[in-house]
Amino acid sequence: MSEASRTSVTRLYGLGLTPGKLRGLQHISNANGTLSMLAADQNSAMIGLMKEAMKAKGQTGDPSFQEIVEAKVHLARCLAPHCSAMLMDGFYGVWNSVASFAIPRDVGVLVRIEQSGSPKNAQGVPLGVIEPGLSVGKIKRMGADAVKVLAPFEPTEMNSAEHQFEFVRKIYEDCRRHDILMLLEPISVPMTGEKKDSKSYLDRKAKTVIDSATYLSRYCDIFKAEFPGTMGHETDAQLQDNLKKLNDASLCPWVLLSAGVDYPAYKKQVEMAVKAGATGVLGGRAFWKEYFLQDGFEGRDKFARGECVKRVSEVDQIVKTQAKPWFKHYGLTEAELHGLRAVENWHVRYGGEGSGGSRAGYVEGDVY
Repeated sequence: MSEASRTSVTRLYGLGLTPGKLRGLQHISNANGTLSMLAADQNSAMIGLMKEAMKAKGQTGDPSFQEIVEAKVHLARCLAPHCSAMLMDGFYGVWNSVASFAIPRDVGVLVRIEQSGSPKNAQGVPLGVIEPGLSVGKIKRMGADAVKVLAPFEPTEMNSAEHQFEFVRKIYEDCRRHDILMLLEPISVPMTGEKKDSKSYLDRKAKTVIDSATYLSRYCDIFKAEFPGTMGHETDAQLQDNLKKLNDASLCPWVLLSAGVDYPAYKKQVEMAVKAGATGVLGGRAFWKEYFLQDGFEGRDKFARGECVKRVSEVDQIVKTQAKPWFKHYGLTEAELHGLRAVENWHVRYGGEGSGGSRAGYVEGDVY
């Protein structure tokens, strides 16, 4: 490669892509830089689905720790081979899935850091807290490729908005310090007296999603976005325009979450999102929520290996062929990436003081 075709890695540093973050991004991506990611980190939602299935069989009580673990491990074993990365929780899922080799070695691992079922303020908006016993440093030491943060965010509700902003910012700084990729998932929520089908909530949802990207996408490496609007409440043309505004607002590559909608609706949302510039998906219940309604392990296994795999594979194909690779979001080409080079002694500056290397050449304030 000629000297003229080489470019400084400073270009990556300017995007916040330090060695640890870039390596994590490479590992959770498809070969072409798109993202086909699957979520099984839900605790409260998954337990709720399991209890509904138990109730339908005349059973009462809560599923046991081991029952929840086995469900997550089984879903991972069936579905992880068909995606670029798997999102797990730290309580039930990640270590059990890794230790049992349910997640293949070439599939990325993301770990949720926030506590499932956070406390709410007087307006009914959840206030994020970290899962007890978990931290960014622990997630890094697990060997995970990325930290995922869920932060319900309503910009017009000042009390929770300020709390959530600081919650996100502190975790982002921790991720910078530990050099691990961060995915941020701000979601809109009904406030005092509202339900998810309330007109007031549906009317503001799209603006909340777009404004959240404006306020918060600078504090993450991948922005995990809700669909900006509601099918049937707005026209497809309005929804497509909302998606364009979301794409324009996000300062980093973004992916679409599923929010528990039925699979046919999610597939259509994905097709619309990639058309607008999404880099891929990080979907969950849309792929597997009926899993718990199946009869016994044999029925669940058949459903997971059949219908669930079919859904994941369909969306993976849409993403790989139509989504915008993460580097194109930054105006980079594969050829430019191949020409990136670091200068001699880059490792001395990397990490800053206290990162385990020599102090020689260290300049106060170095953080990359």
